Amino acid sequence: MPKRPPKNPHTSFSVSRRTFLKTVGVGAAATGLVALAPRPAEAAILGPDAVPLALNVNGATHTVTVEPRVTLLRALRNHLNLTGAKEVCERGACGGCTVLFDGKPICACLMLAVDAVGHEITTVEGLGTPERMSPIQAAFVEHDALQCGFCTPGFVVASTALLKNNPHPSLDEIKAGLAGNICRCGTYSRIFAAVHKAAQQRG
Repeated sequence: MPKRPPKNPHTSFSVSRRTFLKTVGVGAAATGLVALAPRPAEAAILGPDAVPLALNVNGATHTVTVEPRVTLLRALRNHLNLTGAKEVCERGACGGCTVLFDGKPICACLMLAVDAVGHEITTVEGLGTPERMSPIQAAFVEHDALQCGFCTPGFVVASTALLKNNPHPSLDEIKAGLAGNICRCGTYSRIFAAVHKAAQQRG
């Protein structure tokens, strides 16, 4: 029968009364320091009832009264009558609800309206009008870059952000920049041509 190896005093587990009391004392002291530390100000609790929110949309401040669970998309469409951003998938998969959030494209269906307070929101309505279209909008019309038109506002907004960050994109860069937007009619070639034309007009 094999003999057991001798017990190593350096690896054996044993706790003396003195060690236990020291450990408990240090833990109690640390807990006391945490309790005395200043606490950050508590965040305001909103809801469940509707609350007024000041939204900066297209360069103007608008007050909407919505429940905290309301998305930015629904606040824009149902309370400000800005229906350019479309409610399609409601999961950020199609790009139909694209708006600019401090200049960057986001899916408005994935953001709560309350989280947009204090930020600058730009919808397709803020980019141009039928009488005075933006270069992107004019290029979409010139190249007939739409069929049903349901996805067009999202593409226009996303294209605007693309050209702002990359004024002269290649075809591959245009495709990559608009990859989050879906055209169910399949008008991609005309959309890419429109963006390319708008980029050329920027000089």
